[in-house]
Amino acid sequence: MEGSVYQYYANVRTEPVEWLWYPYIPLGKLTVLQGDPGEGKSTFALNVVARITTGQPMPDGVPVKGKRVAIYQCAEDGIADTIKPRLQQAGADCERVAYIIDNDIALTLEDGRIETAIKDTHASVFIIDPIQAFIPPDADMQSATKMRSVLRKLANIADRNKCAVILIGHMNKGGSSKSLYRGLGSIDIAAIARSVLMISRDESRPDIRYMYPIKSSLAPEGPAIAFSFKEHGGIVWHGKYDLNTAELMDSITVKTTKRERARAKLVQLLEHEDRPAKEVYAGLADIGVGSRTVEKAKKELQVTTYRSGGSWYWSLPKPK
Repeated sequence: MEGSVYQYYANVRTEPVEWLWYPYIPLGKLTVLQGDPGEGKSTFALNVVARITTGQPMPDGVPVKGKRVAIYQCAEDGIADTIKPRLQQAGADCERVAYIIDNDIALTLEDGRIETAIKDTHASVFIIDPIQAFIPPDADMQSATKMRSVLRKLANIADRNKCAVILIGHMNKGGSSKSLYRGLGSIDIAAIARSVLMISRDESRPDIRYMYPIKSSLAPEGPAIAFSFKEHGGIVWHGKYDLNTAELMDSITVKTTKRERARAKLVQLLEHEDRPAKEVYAGLADIGVGSRTVEKAKKELQVTTYRSGGSWYWSLPKPK
């Protein structure tokens, strides 16, 4: 019916998920690449850019479909003296790597220039490095409501243009038993991303780094990819590695507060559906969080409640 606010899934045409690099980086979706400072996130990303712009296989041998265009937007390094030399060292085709000019007006994640640049260049990947430098002035990375809205818009841009959007970020100082929760601020960033990749080093062999998934919503989790740095720059790839990622994540986590755990668990519970209050309290009790802390976390996340079928339900605020 014309003007209807709903339709049936029977009328939806199914589509397969397309990949820039299976099973790590999906096209048309948000991917987070995170790790502590100095672990090689930017170098890793630039080497991925080199492979997709020249058509080389990915480090694990997965083929790249033709030569693609990338947009690499970095706020921490100079374009002429750092970024371009590193791209050249990685073997990238710089004719296929663009950036958005933001000398006069600072670029943010809500900037219309992002979609314009993706459309004009037909980019297959847009990389923000680091995400912390491109947060809108009226946003806070700890703010669930605002970050949810910002990232929903960015996810829609990725989907409309079949472009992989990679958000690179430093791990925060807080932590928990899950590295997903000590990522880039609000847990909503990891919640909206369809893939979250981690880079960390081998404590027993500090020269070795690993890239491995800690969230994979669209495919089975891929194996860790090991790499090291050459003496004069560049990367040496060591291929797939049989790694106990749970042990590795435990080694890099630090203590977190009960309220931080409560916020993270609340988002996890309510991300996809509203839940009865009793179920929420039970879920928080399972990780040792009491009702008083739950109420504080609920207020911080602006969780709303409503009554249905004789029970109270909790709901995360909808993105604007």
